[in-house]
Amino acid sequence: VQLQAFGGGLVQSGGSLRLSCLASGSIFSIAAMGWYRQAPGKQRESVAYITTDGSTMYQDSVKGRFTISRDNAKNTVYLQLNSLKPEDTAVYYCNRAYVPFDFWGPGTKVTVSS
Repeated sequence: VQLQAFGGGLVQSGGSLRLSCLASGSIFSIAAMGWYRQAPGKQRESVAYITTDGSTMYQDSVKGRFTISRDNAKNTVYLQLNSLKPEDTAVYYCNRAYVPFDFWGPGTKVTVSS
């Protein structure tokens, strides 16, 4: 299983970032994919899911600000983060939606300054 997330960084409150995740082709074509995040001192939580046909679901706190998408030809899932808030600071991970694999990969860190 390959799950390589990148695109994080330091951004001011109200700013934007675009995260990308390259997944193994063997799982990407058949799996709903998701973005998760883990803030310092907190448990990992789901942020957004996207099915193979493009249906999406979002955590309430990010609705209207984050957009998940996928490019099946590139085995890549994206997360567009807009109107970022300090509480969005976390390490962001991608994995299979609903029932993630045990393997998580290193994730990509997003830091939002106030």
